[in-house]
Formats: sequence, structure tokens, C-alpha cells
Amino acid sequence: MEKEEIEKYVKAGRILWEAQQFARKELQPNCNLFEAVEKIEEFILKKGASCAFPVNLSLNENAAHQTPDWNDSIELNEEDVLKVDIGTHVDGRVADASFTINHSGKWNELIKATELALEKAFDLLDKNPTLGEIGQEIEAVISSKGFKPIQNLTGHGLAPFEQHAPPSIPNIKSQDNRRFENGKAYAIEPFASNGDGFVREALKSGIFQIEEPRPVRNAYARKILEFASENYKTLPFAERWLHRELKMSDFALKIGLKQLLKEKVIKSFPILREKKNAVVAQAENSFIKTENKIIKLVQKG
Repeated sequence: MEKEEIEKYVKAGRILWEAQQFARKELQPNCNLFEAVEKIEEFILKKGASCAFPVNLSLNENAAHQTPDWNDSIELNEEDVLKVDIGTHVDGRVADASFTINHSGKWNELIKATELALEKAFDLLDKNPTLGEIGQEIEAVISSKGFKPIQNLTGHGLAPFEQHAPPSIPNIKSQDNRRFENGKAYAIEPFASNGDGFVREALKSGIFQIEEPRPVRNAYARKILEFASENYKTLPFAERWLHRELKMSDFALKIGLKQLLKEKVIKSFPILREKKNAVVAQAENSFIKTENKIIKLVQKG
């Protein structure tokens, strides 16, 4: 990886860290999640990066892929456990990190379990671990705290204009003997739960991604595709972004997206959910592996 490319990853990570601090201030009890997420994403743009994907604000048993709808009325309650997953990019070089908040303090131990698992996984990186050893460490830490790692959610690679690139980095013990490669970027992403330790696809979220761009006849669909291709390329985008930027009616937007999904031009990201009344926490950070060192992307400074 060239120096210039590393610098872009590092800049994306620095802005992401600043966005996390901004998000913590905005995401207070009784705040409107739609208003908060719009402010967070605007903050990222003003700092000189772009959103690598819509900010995920996943509540309670929802582990991932929940982002507010346009003019959503949902407010953050003190008891809620909120996963805040943010991705930034500079010229397509992506930093990805997340944290969990719960203002009541009731779920501090669950949150600490994911944070400690992430910390211990990063501590292993200097020893050139296998991917299986990373998963084993994450599982051991979370299990020792009395919780379950989410077995079917993983960390992942990061590549230009690709927020989820190979390989998958397990959160449980496995026989994966692959190792992190020099000159590549990755995200380690532990999830912990007091439920089954398994998530399923639930409700459709408002997040989409171009899968196979090709001509479409429907005018609404064509307008959406042209805009998304130019502005988001291969990265995910939010339905509410289209509302704001394209000024289309709800009817036109729904028809256009439905047609693009039907023709498999785009794909959607369903919310990933634990069993009812379970609680999930998440922690995540990104890094670059070079021949000589590990560069943690999201940190102060």
C-alpha cells in the first residue's frame, strides 16, 4: 500500500474518531434519532470525508443495519442499548468503527465485554495471529463475562470503495488459519448478546447498494440509479439520502426502489436481529497491517 493511500485511510479514521465524539454528545436521552443521524453525517462531510455507509443506529435486539427513515419519529430512551456504527471514506479508502451506549447504566457489563474483546483482539495483532485465533480470543473474553458472541456476525476486510471486503474475521473460535496480509486494511467487530448468540434477517432497513448496474425502463428507477451510481458508486446508501437529494415524492421513490430490487440492480440490507427482548452490544475498530507495524485507524490524534 502506497504512502498516499495510507494517508487517506488515516484521515478517514481521524474524522471518524471526531464523528464518534460528536455522536456521543448528540445521542442523549429523548433525542430524535433521525435528527441526530442527519447531524452526524453532516459533521462527517464538513470535516472533509464522506460516509462509507449510512450511520447505523441499531436499537436493543437489533444488531445491525438499522438506520432512521426520513422524518422518523423514534426517540432514544434512557433504557435503550444503541449500537452506533459509522463508516467514513476519503477517495474510497474506508475506516469503519462502532461503539455502544446505554444511558441507564444497566447494560454496562455487556458493553464492556465487547470493548474488552476488541481491545484483546487488537493486542494479538503484533503476534501475527490467524483469523481463527482472533475469533477464539473474542469468544473467550465475551464468554468469560457471561455473554454470548454473535456467531454469524463477523469482522471483515476493507478495500477501495468496498466497506465489506474479504476475508470474514470470526467472532468465535474457528479453524481459519489465514493471517492478515501486509498492505491491507481490516475491521475487527465483536458483538455480544444475552440472547441466543445468533441473528436473523428481520425488517427491511432503509439501506441499499448497487449490485448489478444495467439499464432500466422505469423512469423513477432510472433516476435513482443514475444518482446513486454517480454519488455512492459501490458503497451503500440510505433511502433518506435519496429523499433529501432527489426531492422525489414518497410514491415515486418507493416505486423506483421496488423496481430496482425486483430487477436485482440493487440489494437491500435487512435489519439483523437477535431474539425478542434480547440485548446486543457492539464494538469495532479498523487497522492497516504493514510490514513493520499495525496502524489503528480510529483513535484520538
